Amino acid sequence: MVRPGIGLLIMFCSCLVLNALDKPAENPAQKWEKDIRQFEQWDSKNTFPSDAVLFVGSSSIRLWPTQECFGEYAVINRGFGGSQISDVNYFARRIVLPYKPKVIVFYAGDNDVAAGKSARQIFDDYKAFVELVHEKLPGTRIIYIGIKPSRSRWSLWPVMKEANAMIRDFSDKDGRLFYFDSAMPLMGRDGKPDDAFFLKDQLHLNDKGYEVWTKLIRPVIKKAFGQYQSE
Repeated sequence: MVRPGIGLLIMFCSCLVLNALDKPAENPAQKWEKDIRQFEQWDSKNTFPSDAVLFVGSSSIRLWPTQECFGEYAVINRGFGGSQISDVNYFARRIVLPYKPKVIVFYAGDNDVAAGKSARQIFDDYKAFVELVHEKLPGTRIIYIGIKPSRSRWSLWPVMKEANAMIRDFSDKDGRLFYFDSAMPLMGRDGKPDDAFFLKDQLHLNDKGYEVWTKLIRPVIKKAFGQYQSE
C-alpha cells in the first residue's frame, strides 16, 4: 500500500519527467540570434580586415583579449559564450565565411561534453565545420584548440581527452589543419588543472592562463598564416 504522501511525490516527479520530455530541444536560432545580430550590426558599421585571423567559438574565445594579444595580425573575434561546435556550424555562414579569413582559431567542445555529447559526436561536429569552411574557402588554415581541462569539469576530462585525440589525428592528415594542445600547459604537479591559471569558477581562464595560451599558440598561428601567404 502506498502512503498518500509518497503517492503525491510520485505524481509530482512523473509530471516533471513528462514536462521535460515535452520541452523542445534548444534552438540555436532562438538562443544566439541576439549575439549574432550584434556581430552583424558591428560589421555593417565597420569594415572588417582582409587577411584576417578569425577567433571563433565559446567563452574561452569571447573572454580572450585577442586583438591585444595578437596585434601583429588583423584579428576578428567572434566568440559567444556557452556555445557548442554545432552552434558555430549553424551560424558559420554569418560569422565565419563572410570574412574569408586566412586562418581560423577555433575553440569549442567544452560545453558539448558538459551537455552530454560523446567524443564521437564532438569529432563529427568539428569535421562538419572543417568541411563547411573548406567547401567555400579551401585554402583557409584552421587551428583547433584542444578542449581544456578544468577542475569544475574534471569528471568529464576522459571524454574531452578522447575527443581531443580524435581531432588531433584528423588534423595530422591535412596540411591545412593544426591542433594546439591546450591541456598540458595548464596542468599542475598533481596532474590536475593548476588553479593559478583559472578564475574562481575553476572553469574559465584568468589573465595568467591566457598569457600561457597566447605565448604557446603564437608560433602555430605564425606557421599557419605563413603557409597561406606563401601559396
